[in-house]
Amino acid sequence: MKTLAVIASLGLATGSHIAAAEPVAERISADIPGLMMIYRDLHANPELSYQEVRSAGIMAKAARDAGFTVTEKVGQTGVVAVLKNGAGPTVLIRADMDGLPVIEQTGLAFASKKRGVSTAGVESGVMHACGHDTHMTAWIETARLMAARKSEWSGTLVMIGQPAEEVGTGAVGMLKDGLYTRFPKPDYTLAFHDSADLPAGQVGAAVGWALANVDSVDILVKGLGGHGAYPQTTKDPIVLASAIVMKLQTLVSRETSPLDPAVVTVGSFHAGAKHNIIPDQAKLELTVRSYSDQTRAHLLDGIKRIARGEAIASGLSDDLMPEVSVKDIYTRATWNSPEFTQEAVADLKARMGDANVVVTPSVMGGEDFGEFRRADEDHIKSVIFWVGGADPQKLAAAKAGGPSLPSLHSPFWAPQADKVIASGSEALTLTALRLMAKK
Repeated sequence: MKTLAVIASLGLATGSHIAAAEPVAERISADIPGLMMIYRDLHANPELSYQEVRSAGIMAKAARDAGFTVTEKVGQTGVVAVLKNGAGPTVLIRADMDGLPVIEQTGLAFASKKRGVSTAGVESGVMHACGHDTHMTAWIETARLMAARKSEWSGTLVMIGQPAEEVGTGAVGMLKDGLYTRFPKPDYTLAFHDSADLPAGQVGAAVGWALANVDSVDILVKGLGGHGAYPQTTKDPIVLASAIVMKLQTLVSRETSPLDPAVVTVGSFHAGAKHNIIPDQAKLELTVRSYSDQTRAHLLDGIKRIARGEAIASGLSDDLMPEVSVKDIYTRATWNSPEFTQEAVADLKARMGDANVVVTPSVMGGEDFGEFRRADEDHIKSVIFWVGGADPQKLAAAKAGGPSLPSLHSPFWAPQADKVIASGSEALTLTALRLMAKK
């Protein structure tokens, strides 16, 4: 009952009061005070992956109030809101909902003080350090705007609140739970993500590859331990692991085309417990980034080959070969349909201002939004926009060599939320209206 009372206090009313003829940007500007109330509440109350019950409830109520048919608990905690409005294309708009196990240090008056236990069983603070609170708020505004402008479009709008983007499994979970069989299958999929690299309010999109394959790889390097004073009696796994780390650098620099971006980063190296003891094993943890499936396979095969080859060169027997484990769950690369993306960018430039919309480079971050297109690559066109959240003056100073700014996932990341929400909801609404415009 307390949650319902909070939801009601946020003013999640229907969009019926909106005049259809009113420009989208003007309506959003008038709505910003109420939207910021929603945003601050979501920011102060983040929820970890697959725990987004309260957030999902807020989104579900907002969509119901706007006239959508809403189904909850899709893919565990996901929300699916459907608005049918005659014949025409089906457009899916997605917002992700989960926070991160990060202790917030922004100093905001509404900073999160929540704590939680992640899917890995680790207890920590919880923060919307990736800006999903701005995504959800813009999703609510987009739902209201589209419902109020039904006279302008024809087709079916499917709006989803997706869980567990941060662990890379939420999109697949919703698809496995019947997203494209229980509900209308989209012709187009749209989303946006806030950006720490663009000035607040600026919209961007990459053409083609937008975000990368993300693989997590563990290497258990074995050896024969012993006294540090007598290394000749051992097979030192630290030396072997170090050789593996260095040789792995050649996978990108010497085995991958400079025109085909790839990353192999060793983020963790653990071995030993005392100055004068050579341990019997070392553990490496890697993140591996790529775009194409072919490059991904080459990198993963190369890691196994290098680990084994260096072990053989070190004189280890077959029973002491390194164990390379590639996590079964990984985030696949996100592809922005090129022609569709170019059309969307051109249209938004014309309607939001040329300087406010840009083509951005691909990045090596990961996002599971691409799964919604991959489920039917031949028939679904897709784009994920970036929406800047950085202070323009501070961003310009940082690019000129001044103090660096917080990135996404930083405990200090505090986007200019009003501008993110305004531009995000405007970009989504204008694009959906164009795709479903009445003939």
